[in-house]
Amino acid sequence: MKLLVTGGSGFIGSNFVRHVLATHPDDRVVNLDKLTYAGNPANLADIERDPRYAFVQGDVCDAKVVREAARGVDAIVNFAAESHVDRSLSEPDAFLRTDVFGVFTLLEAVKELKIPRLLHISTDEVYGSVARGSSREIDPLRPSNPYSASKAGGDLLALAYWQTHRLPVLITRSSNNFGPSQYPEKVIPLFVTNALDDQLLPLYGDGKNVRDWLYVLDNCAAIDLVLRKGGEGEVYNIGGGHEVENVVLTRQILQLTGKPESLIKPVKDRPGHDRRYSLDSKKVRQLGWTPRHRFPDALATTVAWYREHETWWRPLKSGEFRAYYEKQYGHR
Repeated sequence: MKLLVTGGSGFIGSNFVRHVLATHPDDRVVNLDKLTYAGNPANLADIERDPRYAFVQGDVCDAKVVREAARGVDAIVNFAAESHVDRSLSEPDAFLRTDVFGVFTLLEAVKELKIPRLLHISTDEVYGSVARGSSREIDPLRPSNPYSASKAGGDLLALAYWQTHRLPVLITRSSNNFGPSQYPEKVIPLFVTNALDDQLLPLYGDGKNVRDWLYVLDNCAAIDLVLRKGGEGEVYNIGGGHEVENVVLTRQILQLTGKPESLIKPVKDRPGHDRRYSLDSKKVRQLGWTPRHRFPDALATTVAWYREHETWWRPLKSGEFRAYYEKQYGHR
């Protein structure tokens, strides 16, 4: 296959590009990425000379750029998104543009160029907070913040194109991803790198919000399976099966970094903070997928990676990130 991967220089996207080239030797990948603050060319520096890989810098909302990059591909896998809840509270317009209009641009390209398949990558957050049980693909969407609302909008638009035009779309919704090379605004890399520098770890509210954690390589394997074997017009949940309270996760990170719990700093909670996410993943498991990485082992591997790759994350935590961090946590 020849794939167009949008947002391929981001955290999950770059891991997926590398996964495809490693597991499908005859595949080719075109990576279309705008290279915003979270898109990092260093994430794919090891394969940039691979003749099966090509990079195009461009905006997923630019119809001309998308059409040119998509011409002749067998499928599009859309990772391009603004993805941080906290930023969506202060800059929602960027999320609406990329996460909704960007999906529209891709759908129109698929329709015009008759591309055989579009896999849209979404999130468990579209279901909203789940007090009991686990969200199924047929459950209603109840997003709680501009980020999850924008992702739900993209999902619904893709499914509408399936219903209206029988466009060959598929959707995956995964739980919280983690692993090496994740931008340090997200909780695990933020807390790991703060702990390594003996800085406080800003923990929202009482810390009892529950998240289901999924190692990024397991998510990439599931996405690849859905791309090749999933049914058109279908949604597939991808859950890690490891639900943990944020405060417990924080203590585990401190233990792995050898730092004291005195670094935990409770801060004012995020507005509209969902209490719990949980996914029912039976549908993707029926395709033959199961997570291969145990959470404790994967978390230890992730912490070790950040410890050993300071030259990757230290430059990211200056400049734009420092201004964002002070704005986000300074008043708390």
